[in-house]
Amino acid sequence: MRTLEDVAASLQGYDPQALRADTALEFLHSLVQPVEQSETVPLKAALGRVLAADVVSPIDVPAHDNSAMDGYAFRGELLKAGEALSLDIAGTAFAGKAWSGSVGPTQCLKIMTGAIMPTGLDTVVPQELVALADQRITIPADALRQGDNRRFKGEDLRQGTAALQAGCTLGPAALGLLASLNMAQVPVRRRLRVAFFSTGDEILSLGESAREGAVYDSNRYTLFGLLTRLGAEVLDMGVVRDDPALLEAAFTNAAAQADAIITSGGVSVGEADHTKAVMQKMAGGAGGVAFWKIAMRPGRPMAVGRIGQSMLFGLPGNPVAVMVTFLAFVRPALLQMMGRTPQNTPLLKAHSLEALRKKPGRTEFQRAIVQTGSDGQLQVRTTGQQGSGVLSSMAAANGLLVLHHTQGNVAIGEEVDVLMFDGVI
Repeated sequence: MRTLEDVAASLQGYDPQALRADTALEFLHSLVQPVEQSETVPLKAALGRVLAADVVSPIDVPAHDNSAMDGYAFRGELLKAGEALSLDIAGTAFAGKAWSGSVGPTQCLKIMTGAIMPTGLDTVVPQELVALADQRITIPADALRQGDNRRFKGEDLRQGTAALQAGCTLGPAALGLLASLNMAQVPVRRRLRVAFFSTGDEILSLGESAREGAVYDSNRYTLFGLLTRLGAEVLDMGVVRDDPALLEAAFTNAAAQADAIITSGGVSVGEADHTKAVMQKMAGGAGGVAFWKIAMRPGRPMAVGRIGQSMLFGLPGNPVAVMVTFLAFVRPALLQMMGRTPQNTPLLKAHSLEALRKKPGRTEFQRAIVQTGSDGQLQVRTTGQQGSGVLSSMAAANGLLVLHHTQGNVAIGEEVDVLMFDGVI
């Protein structure tokens, strides 16, 4: 297991007081390790889980050459360029059983989608293309070519070849694929256990009476939603007051149960609380936790480290900053811990509907609304006020407008990157 010092030493230009967003991602990628344990679950319980081992196809899919549509099967060699073709119908082949009759050299066989192609027949003409009269069809000239509308044995999967690779997330298509291989159970990585809590004397839990200077805790509910969408097993540990003993107990309890711990609040410079000191103590001194100032907006302060075997992510307290730092850094790290094959979060290109001010030297994530313009191109505009405490702007957005570290001002109509929420959160 690599230490924080080892990872930091391997990164060019690593500066925890002025850390580029891409360097922070590289740091986390080098630091985190996937959980090793796996389990076998019923196929219907595998949706969204990470495959723990390669799946090798035990059969050919499809098991036989078969028809790709309802129509008439015949010998494709009979087709002649520029000439119509007339054939007598020898019978009907249905899906689910082999045709037991014979088909003469100038005959065809009415065939249903999925029905086995009899030996010698290699082409299917769709029923809507033919003229039918007195059990005889006529195929128009040049309507198709030899071999059309025939699916081959093993065309989808060959017996003995890899059907799915370890590390993929099992979606609906993958479940169907596994079912086609007669797999009622599948090996998956165990669910990642993530504990989270909010810190600070100013935080109110839902149901508490309002008081001056206090705010209701939104971050725990945001994190609950983000982690649940990710497929983690979530452990909500509530609000922890700014008391060293309570904080130490919370970290100890979380580390005993979870693979990862996420806190919100208490990592900014000059915080008048004990969270940073307790993090450092629990992580085994200064070497066990790194406090970062990331060159980004929103979400500049962040902490990362380990408490025992648990990864620690200390996020800012502002609601929007919590979501942005989670999406930018924590989510990729947790997916790696889940054993998923690494893949970059896809960014789309959209044309900005407004001029944006931006200084090179930091990455900015602006809440945005992405839509399709009248010209069919994606367009993007911000939701307005971009303060890190304006959670309503995050609720109104359907994505983030991503302005990269070296990027400057954006003119109206200029192409920019956007990160869509759909499929991510």
